[in-house]
Amino acid sequence: MELDETDRAILRILQEDARTPFSEVARRIDMSSATVHDRVSRLEEAGVIRGYHADIDPKAVGYGVGAFVGLRVEQGREEDALERLRGIDGVREIHLTTGEWDVILRVVAADTDRLRELMFERIAETEGFSRSQTMVILGTDYERPGPPL
Repeated sequence: MELDETDRAILRILQEDARTPFSEVARRIDMSSATVHDRVSRLEEAGVIRGYHADIDPKAVGYGVGAFVGLRVEQGREEDALERLRGIDGVREIHLTTGEWDVILRVVAADTDRLRELMFERIAETEGFSRSQTMVILGTDYERPGPPL
């Protein structure tokens, strides 16, 4: 789908705050609410807008530790291994990568004891991986949602 500058302006506003009413979006880009609604519907149908989500602080709901986990996948076991990872609650993101690690996970846990359990009892027990490395997140200095528009 080809995006014009109006589509990008709408996306920038919704990326900043997905709860912005269409009437406010329309006012900010000098269009009618109906036109904004039509454009947003078109962006949703095309898969450009994949959903609307609350940005929840993991610490506020009991997940005080985060980590990145690099995994080396055994040849020919990728799909089964990835499917099993998707079923583990603490796994929040799965990224297929190049370089030293075939897969990078972002995981969360309540504390370091729960992180250890997640790593040794859930992830390490998942068949299809030959090696792993865990990098505990000490803090996040900067985070920006979505792609640059």
